[in-house]
Amino acid sequence: MSHTDLDQKAKTILTDNDQGGYTIPTKGLYPYQWNWDSVFVALGFAEFDQDRAWREIEMLFEGQWRDGMVPHILFRKDDPSYFPGPGVWGTDGGPIPSSGHSQPPVAASVILDLVENDRTGKALERASALLPGLMAWHRWYLNYRDPKGLGVIAVIHPWESGRDNLPDWDDALRAVEVKDIAPYERKDTSHVDPAMRPHKEDYDRYLSIVAACRKAGWDPAKVAETCPFFVADPGVTFIFLRANRDLLSLAEKLDRTEEANEIRGWIALMEAGAKTLWNPDLQAHVAIDERSGKMTDGISSASFLALYAGLTDAATLKPLQAHFDRIAARVRYMMPSYDPDHRCYEPLRYWRGPVWAMINFMIAKGFREAGDTVRADRLRRDTASLIEASGFAEYFSPETGAGAGGGSFSWTAAIWLTWASPSHARQAA
Repeated sequence: MSHTDLDQKAKTILTDNDQGGYTIPTKGLYPYQWNWDSVFVALGFAEFDQDRAWREIEMLFEGQWRDGMVPHILFRKDDPSYFPGPGVWGTDGGPIPSSGHSQPPVAASVILDLVENDRTGKALERASALLPGLMAWHRWYLNYRDPKGLGVIAVIHPWESGRDNLPDWDDALRAVEVKDIAPYERKDTSHVDPAMRPHKEDYDRYLSIVAACRKAGWDPAKVAETCPFFVADPGVTFIFLRANRDLLSLAEKLDRTEEANEIRGWIALMEAGAKTLWNPDLQAHVAIDERSGKMTDGISSASFLALYAGLTDAATLKPLQAHFDRIAARVRYMMPSYDPDHRCYEPLRYWRGPVWAMINFMIAKGFREAGDTVRADRLRRDTASLIEASGFAEYFSPETGAGAGGGSFSWTAAIWLTWASPSHARQAA
């Protein structure tokens, strides 16, 4: 299929998955509005319909909770093909039935991109309307996912990280007692090969965490204090630090001095806090279980997001470049979601090895901003090659390039349109 044909196919996927202002990730497997999926999808829509891009994010914020949290799933309709649905979560925090925790907060970064590439003349007006919600969400993260003011963001559930079955969660998840869960039937494995999905024992613990939080009434302070899973995540931490930098740029463009000063304080806190995630033995940032104090021993694709977060000093950049080259010598396509030299690496099981297009996009942006265009270009070329060979899959094998997970996937199509497509690269040159 030619690049032009793939461009059109990507647009068709987005419009086919459009549910009237919001987009599902893919039909069947994910029938609702997902948080960070929607925000990345906005980048794809912006290539051909900027008004629709804004609407995607505006509809996401329609589900914002009273405490400021933007949930990871908005259950805008009842769809029995998905588990766990709204009845399992038992939340009452916002105007739309939803899950009880959040997802990586990429919204501010994408909104800044829409402002800087505006063709409508209305971007600042729409950004201004979203700013209070963005500020409330970022304050929520700092209050309830960093209650001790450490400058790192913890997740209360593997799903909140957006990287559900990452090996970094294994030890902390094993410490979760399986209890208070009713008999259940998973639906994901009826859509996708079970070998590509989390194990049942993982799901038992996922649901046990939901049950514990439901017992706490989803009160964010109680959840932060009592949730059996509370792990500082470099992925969410770095995405949030980058989002704060981009939120500062938005506040400055909108002449919002008070907000800008508040955000500068957040950035300073997190720049200092990020150092605590550095594993000197691995020479990379890793996760820390805040309940046990244990630091994980593997390098995930999120370790490379330090550059995306603006941590581009030589002491960070050079080790990441060395890791990049070591991993590139082990796999055909970059960037695997987990280190192929690690004992827990699995090239086709969800977040334990496969390549994800939107993670490549963020890592490449970080390398490019650090002045390393060679590795940034490698990531773009590999992403394009994967899509050219295997279509718009949810994720891909770093070894064979085979597509896996869901098909006709919205954020893969969006990343093709906004970054990976060779035709887009020519336009940007």
